[in-house]
Amino acid sequence: MGFITRNVLTGLITLLPVALTIYLIYWLVVSTEALLGQQLLSHLPEGLYRPGLGVAAGLAICFIVGLLMHTYVMQRVFAQSERLFLRLPLVRQLYPAIRDFIDYFSPMKKKDFEQVVSVRLGDTGMQAIGLVTQADMNRMPKGFDEEGCVLVYLPMSYMIGGYALLVPRRDLRPLDMSMEQAMRFILTAGVASAPSPGRDRP
Repeated sequence: MGFITRNVLTGLITLLPVALTIYLIYWLVVSTEALLGQQLLSHLPEGLYRPGLGVAAGLAICFIVGLLMHTYVMQRVFAQSERLFLRLPLVRQLYPAIRDFIDYFSPMKKKDFEQVVSVRLGDTGMQAIGLVTQADMNRMPKGFDEEGCVLVYLPMSYMIGGYALLVPRRDLRPLDMSMEQAMRFILTAGVASAPSPGRDRP
């Protein structure tokens, strides 16, 4: 029974990430097609609509919005619309946290200091992997802007959450990892290994 259980679990661990990824992509494609496909079907001349046009339209919209967001006018319009959006109850509590988290990984975000670091936890000998999120103390709240410190985000494993800590630079050691590697490594509590370049995985 132990042999069977072990192999069933191994198969499940192998297949589950693949299945979830495929399902997520499938859900996005079906949802986009259902939303935009119906709109195209009602506006296009009869016979012109083909399955998949909704997904193509969704990708085209994302591409166009991405291009427009590089312009100053569109950035100003979006900022004004966002201010109105943030006045809505409940939205103003949820939206900023989600936006800031996703925005941290955005290619448009100009980061002054982006680094995966090892944080030394006092004299305990323990270390934690963190992400430097703010190095400019002028942008920090008053009283939380000590010279020689940076703001480090320590994500929690197996959950959405973490701690933002003001850490002295002397207690930080840069790691040769991308942010994506670090987040995957931390969120899985090290189960998803992140080998250094040139080092073979065990």
